[in-house]
Amino acid sequence: MLIPFFYALRDAKLPVSVKEFLTLLEALKANVVGPTNAQACSMDDFYYLSRTALVKDEKHFDKFDRAFAAYFKGVEMVADFTKPIPQDWLRQELERILSDEQKANAPKMDWDELMETLKKRLEEQKERHEGGSKWIGTGGTSPFGHGGHNPQGIRIGGASKNKSAVKVWDQRAYRDYDDTQELGTRNIKVALRRLRKFARIGAEDELDLDGTIKGTAANAGWLDIKMRPERHNHVKVLLLMDVGGTMDEHIHRVEELFSAVKAEFKHLEFYYFHNCVYDYMWKNNRRRFAEKFPTWDIIRKYNKDYKLIFVGDATMSPYEILQPGGSVEYNNEEAGAEWLQRLTHAFPQFAWINPEPPGMWQYRQSISIIQQLMGQRMHPLTLKGLEDTMRLLSK
Repeated sequence: MLIPFFYALRDAKLPVSVKEFLTLLEALKANVVGPTNAQACSMDDFYYLSRTALVKDEKHFDKFDRAFAAYFKGVEMVADFTKPIPQDWLRQELERILSDEQKANAPKMDWDELMETLKKRLEEQKERHEGGSKWIGTGGTSPFGHGGHNPQGIRIGGASKNKSAVKVWDQRAYRDYDDTQELGTRNIKVALRRLRKFARIGAEDELDLDGTIKGTAANAGWLDIKMRPERHNHVKVLLLMDVGGTMDEHIHRVEELFSAVKAEFKHLEFYYFHNCVYDYMWKNNRRRFAEKFPTWDIIRKYNKDYKLIFVGDATMSPYEILQPGGSVEYNNEEAGAEWLQRLTHAFPQFAWINPEPPGMWQYRQSISIIQQLMGQRMHPLTLKGLEDTMRLLSK
């Protein structure tokens, strides 16, 4: 059973060696997480043991998680019939019995009323609640909770479904985009090459064949070797990427773009943000709270000759762009629109690449707002969209 698992990890492009696989087998043989008190090793125990033995770099954790889940899908559930039915399955039944009339009559509040009402509910509510239109809970049409329906509420816990929450009260883990993703096509690289500007800068470490021939001929046949600096793409790119939430639907295409950008541009700096740029960004999603980079420092650090490229679906509540405190993760002092304007003012050559299909843009109010802030410099993540972006930035 474990040998196919090993090959499944290799197929997922994980750098797993035979030596590491043997280490895992030795740990199982030594009962590191083996049978204890007549109880078999749980799937969680095996997951952590195998990840510790097989994965040596945390950047591969997400890739390992996906490969592990794909290979062992359903194993634990089939093996253990004593577990109760998951509560999440039961809660989702509440959503199915909501009529169209109930959904249409869901309470709607503006920003100030929503925040004030949430404060009151936290003071008044003393127990868990399911369904209904008032209390914090699951199902129903209440503006507070998750698993139900409300056009502009605050999602507390749970997973994103309707993409209409104006704020999210939940600790979420994002993952870095994989810059080793193999491209299925060279089209993205070809499109990015429209932005190249080559220059020979640095040490003279490349043979100048034409110069050597001319120098030798002029020197009456005596060899006169000429060297020159290597030719590099001199364009500088500052890449700001939205991560997490609705961007999870676009991970594969963004990773392809990220891989191509890293391959094509020697002078590349990148940072992550969530939904909209605020007063800080980060470079590693696992340490995004511990290693923050103030946006002001980024603006001051890089010259205006950097090409600024945003990558994001611009899908969020309009409050996240226009309202101080509108961020779904914390109370930002200044609106996201203020920071977007500062960035585009600091880097005059800028554009926004949107992986969301253009046919959906008209249904997202936030996309329309971002387009206005970007001066309509938003293009889709398609071959033509990338070519248009590169053409715009090369002017």
